[in-house]
Amino acid sequence: MDGGFQFIDIILFAMVAAFFVLRLRSVLGRRDGHDGSGHRDRFKPMPPEDAQTGPQPDAADGNVISLPDRGDDPGAQPAGDAAMGADDPVGSGLVQIKVADPDFSPDEFLVGGRVAFEMILEAFASGDTEALGALLDDGVYADFEAAIRDRENQELTVEDTLVGIKSAEIVEAYVEGRQAHVTVKFVTEQINVTRDSECQVAEGNPNEVITVTDFWTFARDTKARDPNWRLVATHSAD
Repeated sequence: MDGGFQFIDIILFAMVAAFFVLRLRSVLGRRDGHDGSGHRDRFKPMPPEDAQTGPQPDAADGNVISLPDRGDDPGAQPAGDAAMGADDPVGSGLVQIKVADPDFSPDEFLVGGRVAFEMILEAFASGDTEALGALLDDGVYADFEAAIRDRENQELTVEDTLVGIKSAEIVEAYVEGRQAHVTVKFVTEQINVTRDSECQVAEGNPNEVITVTDFWTFARDTKARDPNWRLVATHSAD
């Protein structure tokens, strides 16, 4: 009889252990390289050391936007040419842009947006302000340049390696006056490392690929001959 009870106890302990293992896997499996505690918008100058511990209100910065994370909806589909005319704010906004600019195509825009994302990321990491000047509006350019100058003053170098773009989805579109605005949610895999003057790692991990979610808003004057879009706002999800 004692042997039987011991056998039952072993089974019960095994079931409890299996339960905790599954719980741990369900929690750890959702990590993407950012736990939210140390992630910040790398395109902004480093805040003063005594201010880094407190929350930074986005509303104080005219070039930072807060948007709903539409990509968390399993049924959400990237907004493309097929979505134009859909009965939702994004589809309606795309129609407005199409009316203002008959040559506009969401699919072609996303192709160009992916290229722009890679170019801007590379130019920012290398400190190429001339290249950034052709891709950013004045407000965002000022933020990027300040961040570059800030790290130069601290003798820091940045290594941002874009491993791949997992997805690019239009999450907002509208026309305001002559200006068309399109916000794209980029989900990318990157290796982000900051090194000090002695090439020692000051931030990041050169051996870790992380998933980064960025919201970038592009705009252009629909009445202008220049067909190029410029980046007018950025927001990195925590």
